[in-house]
Amino acid sequence: MTLSDKDRNELIKYRIEQANDSIIEAQFLISRKLFRGALNRIYYGMFYSILALAIKYRFETSKHAQLIGWFNKNFIYTNKINNKYGEIIKKSFIARNESDYGTVFEYNESEILTKFKQMEAFITEITRFISSES
Repeated sequence: MTLSDKDRNELIKYRIEQANDSIIEAQFLISRKLFRGALNRIYYGMFYSILALAIKYRFETSKHAQLIGWFNKNFIYTNKINNKYGEIIKKSFIARNESDYGTVFEYNESEILTKFKQMEAFITEITRFISSES
């Protein structure tokens, strides 16, 4: 799909809004001790921010693992973005898969709050990076 620069910028903005909405959704779920749902929103908040980055750089995929691999190859391994963010998204992807498809949910409130703070930092960093590359 070929997008105009205007459409591309609107789609980037939309994905960043989705990421920020996920922060609010995760907060709501955590406040109600709905940790499985919160973990899902934590992962998806980061996923949406990487989608925004992919749109900016004209990378398209429908596969989560492929998007994360692209992110690592082009931004983490090249030191454009701090490698801690590569580790954060990797662990969140694994945790979300275990939570959604596994038989046992093994995360407590403290662990979810840590992941939530990591998500906020991740989205802030990706948003900053996208803005700095404009």
